[in-house]
Amino acid sequence: MLARELLVLLALLSPRSTAGSAGDEDDDYELMYVNLENEIEGPGPAAEEAASCDCQREHSKWDKLFIMLENSQMKQNMMLQALDELPRLQLQTLKAELSQLATTLAGTLATVTSQVVSQVEQALLRSREQAEEARRLQEREQGKVLEHVLQLSHNVSVRLGWLESAWRSGAEQQAQKTALQDGLEASTGDNPTLNSVWKELQQTRAELRVSQQWAAQHLLPAGCETAILFPMRSRKIFGSVHPTSAMTLSSFSACTWLKVTEALDKTIIFSYGTKFNPYEIQLYLSRDAAVLAVGSAQHKLAARNVVIPGKWLHLCGTWSSENGSASLWAQGQLAASAWDVAGAHTIPDGGILQLGQEKNGCCVGGGFDEALAFSGKLTGFNLWDRVLSPAEVTAQSTGDTCGTRGNVVGWGVTEVLPYGGAQYVS
Repeated sequence: MLARELLVLLALLSPRSTAGSAGDEDDDYELMYVNLENEIEGPGPAAEEAASCDCQREHSKWDKLFIMLENSQMKQNMMLQALDELPRLQLQTLKAELSQLATTLAGTLATVTSQVVSQVEQALLRSREQAEEARRLQEREQGKVLEHVLQLSHNVSVRLGWLESAWRSGAEQQAQKTALQDGLEASTGDNPTLNSVWKELQQTRAELRVSQQWAAQHLLPAGCETAILFPMRSRKIFGSVHPTSAMTLSSFSACTWLKVTEALDKTIIFSYGTKFNPYEIQLYLSRDAAVLAVGSAQHKLAARNVVIPGKWLHLCGTWSSENGSASLWAQGQLAASAWDVAGAHTIPDGGILQLGQEKNGCCVGGGFDEALAFSGKLTGFNLWDRVLSPAEVTAQSTGDTCGTRGNVVGWGVTEVLPYGGAQYVS
């Protein structure tokens, strides 16, 4: 439409030709009549002559102008169409690139995911295999122990049967005498059968003693299924205990089984302390002695000659603020007692209870002294908010020793977390 309006405007504003005649001017004016289809309207006879003429007429300047304008309009339309199609092509190209990128990312993500899943499965498989191997080793060790015990029992049964038959044989030989006791006394030194029986009894007793010693070295105390192993003395190895109830105590009883590798001047079994006083409660070993400290390092009670490295020891410490009474029990027997040990003192709540290390008043796991660390095994740690009776203390060291649990800390119930290499063993 714009090109056609320009053509009309040019036709109206074009000056008349001065070289032509009046007839030519009329022809020029006739050219000004332009229809909307870019056709020049002229007189009827001239059109008929043009139609009847076979020759090709030369384009006038107006024809050339119109042709140029039409060509420019076509070019403009082509440029506009090209401009319209260009964003569409770019958009299609961008969509194709995004689709290709998404496909590539999906493939990469699937590959990475499969690799991660494969690695996790392999790690789980290795962990499962390690756990299975540990279980098999434990069962194999337990099987060896049971086999050894059964073999000893079988040997004892065989020898007891032989002794019984030998005794019957000896009794039959002395049946002719008036009294069996007299016959035995008279023939003890002369009868070879009774002498062999006596030697066999002595040998059986020695083997049983060896078997008991071996079991005491390799097995946990009766009724205890797990223990915490402290493999070495280290400032980073300890156990953190989270009591079941508050630690505000005016009396307490603490009992535990332990097998120490080596006891130095001060080897901590357990300690409880606050930020202001790290020595509220301490039970520790000093060479062959066991020491209970309450309130401070000066308020303490020691029991001498109770610690044997490499052997299980049951220790109990009791204390009451009413009269400062304190006592130490070893293997169910009273080993030491005293009065006026931190009398009228109250153990405050809000401290930290630890196994195998001494709290230093700073923070958990910081500033520990390697020389104070415990090395060995520990099990059956219990804490009560009262003083146990002598019968209760004795019961802790016999029978099902881990079956009774304290109301402040109960072994097997209260959370006890090992750190730095300490670990549960069975």
